[in-house]
Amino acid sequence: MLKKFLPNEHVRDVFEIRPEDLKKRGIKGIITDLDNTLVAWNVESATPEIIEWFKLMEEHHIKVTIISNNKEERVKLFSEPLATPFVYSARKPLGQAFKKATKQMNLKKEEIVVVGDQIMTDVLGGNIAGFYTILVVPIVKTDGKLTKINRQIERRILSWMRKKGMITWEE
Repeated sequence: MLKKFLPNEHVRDVFEIRPEDLKKRGIKGIITDLDNTLVAWNVESATPEIIEWFKLMEEHHIKVTIISNNKEERVKLFSEPLATPFVYSARKPLGQAFKKATKQMNLKKEEIVVVGDQIMTDVLGGNIAGFYTILVVPIVKTDGKLTKINRQIERRILSWMRKKGMITWEE
């Protein structure tokens, strides 16, 4: 069961996710979390670097959909200027939002990666739904109340995985 919390890959940030590498693996789409994955949870809009990353993906014909557990207003305010599809109130790790994003992109699971900063929501949800998962280091160390609880559980799971030799990276 704990293997469902194990990402396929770990990177420092989304900028390490390059379209050339994705295309070599047959990836045509990214389902990404928003808060602490693309920008800090308390930043309203995309940074110039994130805007460039989205443009780069578009230039390489890689579709990006944002799925977030946050409210519509927050996700819409971020996504619409980027002309990026989104799913709000996603209830990750439950699978409905992942299915909806997959359908919106008109791609197969094997052609999509799930990117996020939390193993309790993004990685677990992506793994249960059958996607390749990429865990990024959270952009900031502060979180909302519910996420703080998730982070405590995550630290225990990651510590156990480290002891078992399942992961080698350090936060």
